[in-house]
Amino acid sequence: MAIDLKNLNVDQLEELISRAKARIMEVKEETVNKLREELAAKARAHGFDISDLFGGRGKAAPRKAKSSVKPKYRHPGNPDVTWSGRGRQPVWVREALASGKSLDDLAI
Repeated sequence: MAIDLKNLNVDQLEELISRAKARIMEVKEETVNKLREELAAKARAHGFDISDLFGGRGKAAPRKAKSSVKPKYRHPGNPDVTWSGRGRQPVWVREALASGKSLDDLAI
């Protein structure tokens, strides 16, 4: 899968990065869960509980999924692009503030 990055604007690139980071976290979590189950099965096959080998909680509980924060601000030119108000300000927010707008102007 090839994405032509040259045809994307800054907002689209930032959205792509955000979605890619979220997918990376999903893949890592899936991999950890699969490995945890494989190790637990191997321990059981040898007469052990996973906690006998690693200590802790015994049967591994799945991690809580991060709850997503509702967006508070919307891009004035592209309503699909939002920001929760947490973390670094996106470029479009900084540009809007530099042009004289306030966060209230961008609020949803």
